[in-house]
Amino acid sequence: MTSETGIAGETDDIVLSVDGLSVEFRLRNSVFPAVREVSFKLKRGETLCLVGESGSGKSVTARSLLQIVDKPGRISAGKIVLSGGDKPVDITALKPTGPHIRAVRGGRIGLIFQEPMSALSPLHTIGDQIDEAIEIHLHLDKKEARKRTIELLRQVEIKNPEEMAKRYSFEYSGGMRQRVCIAMALACNPDILIADEPTTALDVTTQAEILDLIKRLQVEFGMAVLLITHDMGIVAEVADNVAVMRYGRLVEEGPVDRIFHAPAHPYTRHLLSMTRKLEHHAEVRETAAPTAEAKPILSVGGLTKYFGGGKGATSGLLAVDHVDLDLMPGENLGIVGESGSGKTTLGRLILRIIEASSGSVTYRDRSGREADVLTMNKKALRRYHAEMRLIFQDPFASLNPRMTVKQVVGDPLWINGLAKGRALEERVGALLEMVGLPQDAMDRYPHAFSGGQRQRIGIARALALNPRVIIADEATSALDVSIRSQILDLLLDLQTRLDLSFLFIAHDISVVRYFCDRVAVMHRGRVVETGTAEKICTAPDHPYTQALISAVPNPDPRNKRMLHRTRFDERAMPAG
Repeated sequence: MTSETGIAGETDDIVLSVDGLSVEFRLRNSVFPAVREVSFKLKRGETLCLVGESGSGKSVTARSLLQIVDKPGRISAGKIVLSGGDKPVDITALKPTGPHIRAVRGGRIGLIFQEPMSALSPLHTIGDQIDEAIEIHLHLDKKEARKRTIELLRQVEIKNPEEMAKRYSFEYSGGMRQRVCIAMALACNPDILIADEPTTALDVTTQAEILDLIKRLQVEFGMAVLLITHDMGIVAEVADNVAVMRYGRLVEEGPVDRIFHAPAHPYTRHLLSMTRKLEHHAEVRETAAPTAEAKPILSVGGLTKYFGGGKGATSGLLAVDHVDLDLMPGENLGIVGESGSGKTTLGRLILRIIEASSGSVTYRDRSGREADVLTMNKKALRRYHAEMRLIFQDPFASLNPRMTVKQVVGDPLWINGLAKGRALEERVGALLEMVGLPQDAMDRYPHAFSGGQRQRIGIARALALNPRVIIADEATSALDVSIRSQILDLLLDLQTRLDLSFLFIAHDISVVRYFCDRVAVMHRGRVVETGTAEKICTAPDHPYTQALISAVPNPDPRNKRMLHRTRFDERAMPAG
């Protein structure tokens, strides 16, 4: 009798059952199976993490639960049963454009999209967008809907919600936009919250705040949460159960502790090993240290930038505040900090893509001569840019889709008059082989490559002019953990072979710890702490750095770092 009651109670807790779900995309001459016979159950109050790399089928699975798979995709088999309410609802039997599925979307199941900027309309105020969802599902009038909107913004910790509801999405930071998306997903008190990579574009402290917020609201409303991610550290911190996907199939499922400490499938073990690899400094860098007589290849002194004023400006928005840095030959110097800390602006100032308000950037060339980059003429600046190259953050947006790989990689050579015709083709082929791509890839277009392959193309372009220094601006943030590890190892190998120095801008502390020798921590435009990567990542001195490090997810569910993270109180810091 007891066992029967237990079984019934367990069944009552299930709010979503997915059984044999398959999704296919019909192509011109074939059918691509994106999801293959996936089955899982989601219980009330549970957090299930759906894990896998890009292309594994995670997001397609999540979108199938709401029947919003992009054309020409379609659910080809299986059942999705939503429990609770008056009676169970088979979502796969509902018309994708009918009123019944619209009642499920936003009403019974809330969805937080990966990219908050594209998920919000730039033409409507935040309040109007949330109001609309409330009016449609809860049938409230405009006054009551706005009252509910303001309460939701307050629940997701948006300060001054009455005023912020009148603003547009571009007036919000990335973390605030994601809070708005959470508010919209919770507008109708859903039974299930689907969060599709909700923190991918966020820095670690904002990520920790968003995950804390989702957990608090889950407990408050009793929701089930399906969290989709490729970050195993996040999984260890928040998951109750884990489902691992690869090539559209579930390869392993179980409690988070078993998945991390006794994984059964080789792919799960691979994901965990790649994650834990980045918890330590790269072995190849252990002996890398500049000699005592070495002089900096790059020296930054008092570099300052005010936006809203030209060169010499002393007022406006202070983005970079009297930064001093030295980059030694063969060194990897990491620049870390939250979004808006000034990291990317610093890199652009060093490259002189934007003009500094004051300060100096001194570059020592191959012959040992020093020059101030900020006073270089166009001819000298072109030579400087040949030796100081940039790898961009987004491997998709940084490559011209109308240019072949040969044109993309060869463009710096052609512009500088260094090669053309057969010589250009040979040089491009050699560069592609250097970054692990076949020579015959040069005649293809960027859309024919994966994200990791595109980043390799970007690296080949950066190497085309035989640079001495490479500025990598969040160069691995858009990549899966195993691809990220491959790209970092590639850069380290190229550094050894080509005698490169790196200025590595990132908000991912694990990447910085693995790749960099020294780290400079930025906060509100200032460098607040500088030290070895080991020192900064294990025993930082500055309260801001301590807060930053404590917010990094720990890939071990038995030692959840974020539960005990330090909050940085800027008001407690001495002035100046």
